[in-house]
Amino acid sequence: MNYKDYYEVLGVPKGAPEKDIKSAYRKLARKWHPDANLDNPKAAEERFKEISEAYEVLGDPDKRGKYDALGSDWQRAAQQAEQQRRYRDAQSQSQQGPYGYGDFGGSEGPSGFSDFFDMFFSGVGKRQTAQNPFARRGSDLETTLDLTLREAFAGGPKSVTLQIEDACPQCGGSGVIGRNICTTCHGTGSHLTTKRFDITIPRGVREGQRIRLAGQGSAGSGGGPRGDLYLIANVADDAQYARKGDDLYIDLPVSIYDLVLGGEVAVPTMTGDVTMTIPPGTQANKLLRLGGKGMPKPKGGAPGDEYVRLIGTVPTDLSDKEKKLFRDLAAIRGRKRAT
Repeated sequence: MNYKDYYEVLGVPKGAPEKDIKSAYRKLARKWHPDANLDNPKAAEERFKEISEAYEVLGDPDKRGKYDALGSDWQRAAQQAEQQRRYRDAQSQSQQGPYGYGDFGGSEGPSGFSDFFDMFFSGVGKRQTAQNPFARRGSDLETTLDLTLREAFAGGPKSVTLQIEDACPQCGGSGVIGRNICTTCHGTGSHLTTKRFDITIPRGVREGQRIRLAGQGSAGSGGGPRGDLYLIANVADDAQYARKGDDLYIDLPVSIYDLVLGGEVAVPTMTGDVTMTIPPGTQANKLLRLGGKGMPKPKGGAPGDEYVRLIGTVPTDLSDKEKKLFRDLAAIRGRKRAT
């Protein structure tokens, strides 16, 4: 039994991130697929199996961790594993035959991969009734969920259609059917599919907040469970409101008469117009607060507030009489300042 350098097989360094390992596997799988090497399909199939074996280990965090831990001590670990295997085989020989699931005599073990793989990663010699040793949870997926500010305020049901990577329907995500490469996914074990999801948006959802859809991520392999799908809220800017945390800000044009004399004005809110009183002598750009008229809190509690910035407007179509009255007012104000 020879040591398998899976990193060398995939052409990636030992510390390569998961995405680089997956990318390298897909590139090599396409290159060495027997259908793409009709001049020498047997050699291509052997190379393809070697690539698949490497990815089966390096693409699984648990198997990869075990593989990295073997290091230069792999031979001693192999001797210990062989002793344990022989002991288990002896215990179960009367029920399952000499080795239960085949022996190590050939170039391929029960998994269809090398003896090295079966020794450390396939669970050979164990009764495989309760759990498939190749079972692997699917990857979690993330995608953006675009929302308007009003959708974030109201929350509630929403349907979204997304394109996600799913398990190949022919091989179930294994990449092989029996000992043959799956012709549907060409050994990659996955394909892109379009799915519709009916979700519930939390009221007051914030920018960047994650909405988890359990079991809606990538399909697992070997009977493993699906991963989760995370929708990352992207709340668009609103033409009328600015949002800061759970508070809303709005600019409200009002006449200078309302600022000077005071009065009541209608203010838009997310739930409809409300009446707000402007105190006499209010300065332009003053912020007035409407308590509880901001965004709901996603986890409950009192909602935020709405802040109204008063933007004073000056009339531009004054009549001669109105202009005279303003000049008289200016003169009065001037005499007051002089005294």
